[in-house]
Amino acid sequence: MNGLDVIYALLVAGTAPWWTRKKRQGWQERLGHVEPLPAVKPRPRVLVHAVSVGEVSALRPLVPILLEKYDPVISVSTDTGIVRARELFGATCRVVRYPLDFSRSVARFLDAVRPDAAALVEMEVWPNFVAACAQRGIPAGVINGRLSAKSFRGYRKIRPFLRGTFERLALVGAQDEAYRERFIAMGVPGERCRVTGSMKWDAVDLGKVGRGGSERARAIGQAMGIDPGRLLIVAGSTAEGEERLLHEACPAGVQLLCAPRRPPRFDEAASALPGCVRRSSGQRREGADRFLLDTIGELSAVYELADVVVIGRTFTPLRGSDPTEPVGLGKPTVVGPSMENFESIAATLEAGRGIVRTSAAELALVLRRLVEDPQERAATARRGVECVRVQQGASRRTAELVGELLERRMERGS
Repeated sequence: MNGLDVIYALLVAGTAPWWTRKKRQGWQERLGHVEPLPAVKPRPRVLVHAVSVGEVSALRPLVPILLEKYDPVISVSTDTGIVRARELFGATCRVVRYPLDFSRSVARFLDAVRPDAAALVEMEVWPNFVAACAQRGIPAGVINGRLSAKSFRGYRKIRPFLRGTFERLALVGAQDEAYRERFIAMGVPGERCRVTGSMKWDAVDLGKVGRGGSERARAIGQAMGIDPGRLLIVAGSTAEGEERLLHEACPAGVQLLCAPRRPPRFDEAASALPGCVRRSSGQRREGADRFLLDTIGELSAVYELADVVVIGRTFTPLRGSDPTEPVGLGKPTVVGPSMENFESIAATLEAGRGIVRTSAAELALVLRRLVEDPQERAATARRGVECVRVQQGASRRTAELVGELLERRMERGS
């Protein structure tokens, strides 16, 4: 046990009344007890760590590239992220639970996985993990790196404590120049930090634009009783208070489907959508105009049914959700003022007029305007698709960065 472990233990004890109320699985794995992987590696083994669903989904274009040369192992922290990772990559990659950052948990995990390099998605830089990798000669770097202005302000307050961790990073591939400068300010040497772009753009399949809903999407719509002859607004990753806001802002006669980000909120969200049809019920009701997607892994398909998409967690101070998927499907997409976690993506889309940004107070007016003006919907969607097209290519650059991480391992004679 080291000093950091003591701090973690105190934090765990102090927050116990909060986290013990939450249902979480995989506690043995969280303590590093994962099934040992074969010691003999036919190809270099790369640990790719993504904390949750959003980061896992961003790996969709990268993993096939890595599989051409390497043995990628996907680690995930959250329960929903594990489900998504197994759905996307379980047939081709090992998917494991990432450990809590206690030194013994990290040691057990690394003993079991035996990676040749570690690629940490966005901002998953944990001190004990990075230190353990350095001690074992495992190059650890950040891919798709993102450090928002708000997070940076918080990290700066404890920069003396974290500087050594950032200095140990072998490489950083940042999403844009502003993020790159923040990583350097935290201690990453400038020569190890470069801009590779955001892989979230690459995760969008532009081949679906203009094809109509997939068979899976149509099946979900039919099962819930969604009328394909009426306009449908789909609100994805909604947070507390947003379902009520959307219910009240939705124009008369328009169908509304909300998909809460967190499963524990499903019942609360249902109460905010009077008379809604819940996907989990397996029932449909003709003439319904409120729907709740209270299942996991179906939002992507439901986006295909939408005439307008609203991105959740953007009308509350929760720093936003990723808008690239619906934009890339050719859906006119509306976001609120809170987009700090996706500030670079939001700025790019706004500059190209590929999204509509508004406030809670103006949401009803914006939705009514889009519903009543099919030409504006089409123009917004077209501009959004073009923004995505121009930005794609980061996954190939990221794969090259992973290759450089492995070269650093070989240079050390490991």
